[in-house]
Order: sequence, then C-alpha cells, then structure tokens
Amino acid sequence: MQNFARNVDVLTQGLKAGISGLMNLANQGGDPASGVFFVNFNQDCTSLAVGTKTGYRLFSLSSVDNLEQIYENGSEDICIVERLFSSSLVAVVSLTSPRKLKVCHFKKGTEICNYSYSNTILAVKLNRARLVVCLEESLYIHNIRDMKVLHTIRDTPPNPSGLCTLSINSDNCFLAYPGSNTIGEVQIFDAINLHAKTMIPAHDSPLAALGFSPSGTKVATASEKGTVIRVFLVHDGSKLYEFRRGVKRCVSISSLAFSMDSTFLCCSSNTETVHVFKLEEPKEVPRQASEENQGWMGYLTKAVTASANYLPSQVTDVFNQGRAFASVHLPYQGLRNVCAITMIQKVLRLLVASADGTLYVYNLDTNEGGDCTLLKQYRLDGKPEQVAELPPVSAATLTNEHVETSAALSSHSSPKPVVNSAATAGSINSYAGILKGCSPGSMSESEKFHEMAAATESPPKGGFRFDDESEFPPVTQKTE
Repeated sequence: MQNFARNVDVLTQGLKAGISGLMNLANQGGDPASGVFFVNFNQDCTSLAVGTKTGYRLFSLSSVDNLEQIYENGSEDICIVERLFSSSLVAVVSLTSPRKLKVCHFKKGTEICNYSYSNTILAVKLNRARLVVCLEESLYIHNIRDMKVLHTIRDTPPNPSGLCTLSINSDNCFLAYPGSNTIGEVQIFDAINLHAKTMIPAHDSPLAALGFSPSGTKVATASEKGTVIRVFLVHDGSKLYEFRRGVKRCVSISSLAFSMDSTFLCCSSNTETVHVFKLEEPKEVPRQASEENQGWMGYLTKAVTASANYLPSQVTDVFNQGRAFASVHLPYQGLRNVCAITMIQKVLRLLVASADGTLYVYNLDTNEGGDCTLLKQYRLDGKPEQVAELPPVSAATLTNEHVETSAALSSHSSPKPVVNSAATAGSINSYAGILKGCSPGSMSESEKFHEMAAATESPPKGGFRFDDESEFPPVTQKTE
C-alpha cells in the first residue's frame, strides 16, 4: 500500500521527480493512434528512438534537412526503447508487459532474449559492456554479451521515476543513481568491478536529473528545486562547476546532456527555456582591470571576495555560479522534453524532443552563444516532413500511464529476474552452434550470441553503413 500511495502521489504532483534518459511521455488527451510515450537519443546522439501507443520508431540524425526513419515496428505499446549505439540491437519494454525486458535485432525483426521481473521496469540503460535495469527499489546489472545477471543492488531508496544513468564509456563504466529520497545524494557504482565507488552530496533537495560526460569522468546533477546545476568529478566527488539555471521554484528538470567533447552541457525542464552552459575554466582578470577599469563592479567583486568569510554561503554561492552561455525558447511550456548537443554534418546542433511528439533542431553558436536559432522542426509520428511552428500553450501536467500501470502490476516482494529465453540461460558457451538451417525471422543460438557480441564491439571507422548487411552490425565469424 505504501508503494501504491507513493506512485499516486507522484502522479498527482505531475512527475516532479525528473527522469534522466528515460522519458515517459504519455500525454493526456493525445491521439490514441500516435501518442508518444517515450523519446530518447542513443548513446552518441546519432539516432533517436520513439516509443508510441502502436510500437516504436528509430530515426537517423545524420542530416538537418531530413529526418530519416530507419525502422518502424507496429506492434504493442512501447514505453521504453533504447538502442545500442548504431547497432541493430534495441532493448524494449511495453505497457502491456511492463515487467518484461526484450532485447531485439530490429533489422532482422527477431527477439534475441527476454527477461521478466517481479516489479515494473522503470528505466533501461546500456553501453557496450553492461545493461542496467532499474526498478523502484533495486538495480540489476547484466553482462550485455550474454545477458547474465552479474550483480543486484537491492533496497535502494524509493525511486518511482527510475532515475539513473550509465556512462557510455566502457572503460569508465559507472552507474549513478539517487543515494537518498530526501536529499540530493548521488551514489556512483563501478559497473565493471561491481562495487560502490563514491557518494556525492550534490544537493539539499532530492535529485531530479543525472548525466555522465561521454568519457565517464564527470557527472552533472540537478535537484527537484531545479535552480542550480552542478558538475562533479567522478573520481573523488569534487565539484568542478556550478551553474544557475534560474530562480523560478519547483521547476521539473527532465534532461541533462553533455556534448561529445564535454565542452557544453544542456539542460531542459518543463519551462519554455532550454539552457546551454559552457564548461571552461574562469578567465583570470588582471588586478588593474578589475580595480580600475571595472569601476564600482570591480569594487563590489573585491568586497564580496573579502567578505566571503562572514557572508552567508548562499550569498557568495550566487556570485560564483556560472550563467547560461546559450538558450532556446520553445514555443510551449509545461511539456516534458529531452535535449542533446551533437555534431550533425560537422556542425554542432542543439536538439530538443518534446512530449507532444516534435523534434526541434537549433543552431548553436559556439563562439558567441546567445539565443539559438530554430533550423528545422519535425513530427515524430512517422511523418518526416517539416511542420509549422506550434503556438504557445498553457502549462499541462502529463499523465504517467507507465507509473499507473506500475501501481497496478507491481509485486512488493524482492524482485528477481526470470529468464524466458534460452539465449539468456547458462554461460556464454551455451551459444555454441552451427549457423545453418535457420528459417527467415528466426535466429539460432549461435546467431544470437554473434549478434550480441558484434554489437558490443567498437564500431569501425566511419561507423556502420545502414545499407550494407555485412556491416550492420559486423558479424564476426566463429572459429573452432
């Protein structure tokens, strides 16, 4: 009953707890035929995955002028879909079966394996070494090559929104999740060596969003208060940067994302503004310029510095916090969204995918910053053509059908995975077999192993070619 009451409370508060990477975008009053449940970018922001009431879609982000649909699956209602880089492997969860995880080869239209849990799956994160399944009070860490459960983190603080994030770097393979549901503690877990690394006291309020840098050496955090973004060094938990997002209270931050070179960090929320922060060391101001040329501002800075020992810490923190380098003003507010900064055709772009099923592509001036210019706008319901700009709409609260389903189907016993596929039973040797006698649409045990192994290999230079069966993903030959 406590879990049920907690889920209802989350529902009535409009999903105050942010979701990092996972976006449940069930929108009350949406079109039943094309309602969007989930939108997320893959690990290197080369594609976009969309889960809807009628299946899921994958889009390529290789061009600004065209949103190419790579794949469409018109089956059940999909509330989570995560693609492994540019491979053909996807992990999906449906609203119909919210406790079952399926790992599929979307190009061949086959299911490689599936796992069932005794509680609803709230988030799935994966890189080339690990696959993590997040439940409300536990986390399961799988070896992605054979899907064996390597470790289970049990009795985590209640996490009804499934807030967690996994570094995309297999060498710095860290998992971050809330260490408390009353204050903003970040637990960093080493997903390769399978032990806790450090606890970072990031905020006074509970966490709302988390995001690793691509190298896995930094982690960005935001709390439910939503006014300050902090960046910490993963190694020792030391604070590197602190940015002020705004002063508006009770802002629900839904996404934190680094650029691939970790120079920029973008942040989106349920307001109409997306902020971009620049991660650079503050430039030293010459003393003469500071005291003489800056006039009263120089005097004020000097006074604040000198009084730092006796002024309240909140006052001095405000002076030390960085401000947004660039920003986007969306044509709406009150809708959840996820953002990303990625290189498209050798130019850095800011992308925002919204709960109403729209992808916005903005130009980001890396030298001057300021207001970003809207370049393109696309629907995510299978229609790649550009649409007209949306008029501003009033704030609205999303209906979390995923959590609602979770409350109805969750079991309060200690969750244990149930293997429903021979592909996940036993060790890696159980995949041994000869590639022959396979009917169309089916995969032998050896094929399943090769697909999982090939997808976890680093991609060749230039990436995978979607039109070449031998390279997408590259299938390794078995030698005995």
